[in-house]
Amino acid sequence: MNEKFFDLKKEKQDRMINAALKAFALSGYRHASTDDIVREAAISKGLLFHYFESKLGVYAFVYDYSVRYLLLELSTAVDAKETDMFALMQQVECGKMHAMCRYPYLQQFLNRAQSENVSEALLAAEESRRRLEDAYEAIYEKADLTGYASAEDARKLRKMLELTIKGLMNERILEDAFQPEMLYEEITEYLNLSRRLAERSTQPSDEEFSEK
Repeated sequence: MNEKFFDLKKEKQDRMINAALKAFALSGYRHASTDDIVREAAISKGLLFHYFESKLGVYAFVYDYSVRYLLLELSTAVDAKETDMFALMQQVECGKMHAMCRYPYLQQFLNRAQSENVSEALLAAEESRRRLEDAYEAIYEKADLTGYASAEDARKLRKMLELTIKGLMNERILEDAFQPEMLYEEITEYLNLSRRLAERSTQPSDEEFSEK
């Protein structure tokens, strides 16, 4: 982490972090411009490079910072004793929502980074990306999958829901009045609907009852 950056006032830190997150989230590493970052943060380019030296330095910093901040939120949002997959997913989304209340583009930045194709950006974020992936696996390995036909079915269901959540994020993040709390409420509705459908699919049908 860039220790001298943290000597700045917190308001200025967050302004610079949010400006960088927005630029990289909307444009990706290749097309993000440091001119856009400094304009959004209301600072000089000289100041930006004083703390980060290059665009790659900014990217590596905000990726590592985003992962650290999100993991902190997840540590308080996710119940260590929870085993229901839908509940775990909702708690994860709650942690993301709290992170986005301070850094609105944080999750969209992390989502965009998953499809990054610039090798230097991939290498700069590799360690932090692995740390986040390991954290998610640790959360979901606790899930009780006995109610599903197979662990593979549960994995596909989770993947389907994660893709749905990313799609909702893509739609909502472009709205001028983006509110993480409203996105979380919408995600919760989808999770609850999926839970009801999943529970219905595992219940015996009337024909099965009549055969018994």
